[in-house]
Amino acid sequence: MKIKALMATAVGIGLAVAFAPNGVFAQSNDGPVKIGVLSDMSGLYADLGGPGSVEAAKMAIEDIGGKVLGKPVEIVTGDHQNKPDVGANITRQWFDVDKVDAITDVPNSGVALAVNEVGREKNKIMLFSGPAASDLTGEKCSPTTAHWTYDTYALANGTGAAVVKSGGNTWFFLTADYAFGAALERDTTNVVKANGGTVVGSVRTPLNAPDFSSFLLQAQASKAKIIGLANAGGDTINSIKQASEFGITSSGQKLAGLLVFITDVNSIGLQTAQGLQLTEAFYWDQTDETRAFSKKFLERVKHQPSMVQAGVYSAVRHYLKAVEAVGSKDSAKVMAKMRETPINDFMTKNGKLREDGRVVRDMYLFEVKAPKDSKAPWDYYKQIQTIPGEQAFRPMDQGGCPLVKKG
Repeated sequence: MKIKALMATAVGIGLAVAFAPNGVFAQSNDGPVKIGVLSDMSGLYADLGGPGSVEAAKMAIEDIGGKVLGKPVEIVTGDHQNKPDVGANITRQWFDVDKVDAITDVPNSGVALAVNEVGREKNKIMLFSGPAASDLTGEKCSPTTAHWTYDTYALANGTGAAVVKSGGNTWFFLTADYAFGAALERDTTNVVKANGGTVVGSVRTPLNAPDFSSFLLQAQASKAKIIGLANAGGDTINSIKQASEFGITSSGQKLAGLLVFITDVNSIGLQTAQGLQLTEAFYWDQTDETRAFSKKFLERVKHQPSMVQAGVYSAVRHYLKAVEAVGSKDSAKVMAKMRETPINDFMTKNGKLREDGRVVRDMYLFEVKAPKDSKAPWDYYKQIQTIPGEQAFRPMDQGGCPLVKKG
């Protein structure tokens, strides 16, 4: 299959890159560490991942000195177009021909699940920051996969639980019609029911839908107190804007944005987004460390980093430090080192990579500020709650990961 989106382009970090006669990257088995940033470069997830994730990976490489095992680290980039077959084919090309050692980002759970199987087959490390499906550390877990930033279980446990406890006890879901949406609806439904609420219905919506009117009318007709948005990126933006335009929110029903990024809020605007509660792993204005990283990122990308982009930095940095520590690119050795080493950086304190591939860290419940409360550009969130990692994420023995030791 010819993959038009393949952009196996080494990005400049002061690297010398050798090309073989056929134009692909030449690399011996003991060559430099090479990382593939596989993302949505121009679609509905491009703002939360995409080129910003590439810059975040570059920043991580620069911050560890640009070299590992005495050689410059290289990056290749690819656009999966939100198509699992395209993502899987790019991944095979990278592993078989371009000798990529690890892949990061991959916003889109359907693509991530496909890519994950290639990584398992090739014994290559996957550093997922963008996808959400908790299945990646459940039945589909892999010994070479790290699910870095967040997942549908943590989103449901954060936003879903908070909304139910504040009185939103009847739900109708607008669910993106692929693996991510199904997982987010499933995990949130479990939380809603566990907290005494009920789900009165749901509707599946096509990915990257420009018009949500018919779906929103179904949600309105359900009389549910809460319309749960089991979608992300451009779909979340469109559904929130259109719900406001149709007067749905002003008539008493409330929206629960189950996966909302700061780039979404920026596109929606505070006037429409105010009051939304959301769960994130990172916000640029939390600490001096988050502000320092975000200032550098803003200068390069022209918007504040999403938690996906911050997670790419964190994952790449931790991976490269593990490679250097073990003196090898061997996947088993590197993964073992990553698991035994606490994760400490601007977004994570004493995080842990578990046996099932889940990174456990604190998560945060935020509320979007009203326009009058925002004092500066990107001053969008007020923090409501810190959710300790052990509470935020699914217990390891409940996910069905076959790698987890029984008893």
